Amino acid sequence: MIDEDDKRVAPMGEPAPPWMVNYADLMTELVCFFVILYALSAALNKDMQKAQADIQEMIKEGKMQGQVQMDKEGMRITLEENSQMSFFESGRAELTDNMRGQLDKIAPVLRQLSGKHDIVVEGHTDNIPIATRQFASNWELSTARATSVVKSMLAGNFAPKRMSAVGYGEYHPIVANDTEANRKKNRRVVFFIKNNPYPDAPAAGPPVMKSAHAPAGGNAAPAAAAAPAATETPAAAPETPAPTSGIPAAAGGE
Repeated sequence: MIDEDDKRVAPMGEPAPPWMVNYADLMTELVCFFVILYALSAALNKDMQKAQADIQEMIKEGKMQGQVQMDKEGMRITLEENSQMSFFESGRAELTDNMRGQLDKIAPVLRQLSGKHDIVVEGHTDNIPIATRQFASNWELSTARATSVVKSMLAGNFAPKRMSAVGYGEYHPIVANDTEANRKKNRRVVFFIKNNPYPDAPAAGPPVMKSAHAPAGGNAAPAAAAAPAATETPAAAPETPAPTSGIPAAAGGE
């Protein structure tokens, strides 16, 4: 610790020590650096900001029910059911006409983002148990519903490499599953547009063409030594002799 009467500490009314000037300069430069980084980040995410504004305008006009949020990972567009609108029939994964109508409204916005961003479709259900021949639990049901949405989007010319589906079942509710209205809110579809797309595999180099002729050098083995003589191994006899009668042999399986 430095004593209060040390000359390195500036008492009231005296000038600051020399190191304070450099320290203040450094802090100012750091602030400017982070401001520039923030501005660059905002410029790079202009497409996200425009998409968020478009979706919010649709929600305000009543064209869709849900919400849109953006964070450092990306943007989440949530479509929620209501009393007049159902995305799926109970216990089924086929899209209803209401859900197809919602997809038609947001498809132009998502299609513009799919050129640079991956889109993860999340399926969510309420907590009512299900156990049918098709769906053993809400895991399977939510995943099948998300996959149905992805297939519908692929039919609308979305790039398959940018699309994926995931099911969360009933384990991520946004409200308590204590009323029918709340359960409708939890039965939702979320479009997660990621800031960082899935990395592409490195491009393969051009195939190496091998010459059919031996090189001109003296290290090449003779062609005759590379291939065995045709008379070294006799032809193997068939395991099952052919039938002598005119009745053909029976096939191996039904």
